[in-house]
Amino acid sequence: MEHISDCVRAMLLACGEDPEREGLRDTPQRVANSLEFLTRGYRSDPDEIVGDAIFHEESNHMIIVRDIEVYSMCEHHMLPFFGRCQIGYIPRGRVFGVSKLARLVDCFARRLQVQERLTNQIARYIKDKINAEGVGVVLECRHLCMMMRGVEKQGSSMVTSAVLGSFHDSEATRNEFLQLLQRPGV
Repeated sequence: MEHISDCVRAMLLACGEDPEREGLRDTPQRVANSLEFLTRGYRSDPDEIVGDAIFHEESNHMIIVRDIEVYSMCEHHMLPFFGRCQIGYIPRGRVFGVSKLARLVDCFARRLQVQERLTNQIARYIKDKINAEGVGVVLECRHLCMMMRGVEKQGSSMVTSAVLGSFHDSEATRNEFLQLLQRPGV
């Protein structure tokens, strides 16, 4: 983190700022600490996050967890993107503890990312970890790299989906998932 702090100090100088002025004196270290937190997914192991929170349950019906908050950083501009993640899966006798799905989203999101890859990583991990019959993941996010710079479109959002197994192969399963996402929340 000391190296990052030195780089931030150099960036401030390159921008024409005085890193010794009162408001910026501690900024290099604050940015380094912030970046360490925002990229903690690199130091997280999804298998450790899930741990033993996979339970034997003779359920073969769709399970959906909606509106999981997502915060990540665009790998192209290192600006945040944020939104909501919806996860659905059909188990084959093994289910996740519900909080573990939210923690998995954070594990993969807290890395420099593109939304497309993030969506696929979440879906693939869930499918492979419990040998799910099918998985669907939908992310809808707003990207500050598109809102604050470039085209400056503040109202824009991006939607990505990954459908695996029966969610991919069965139109009825996929439609059930998408319809359930449209229902009002609790």
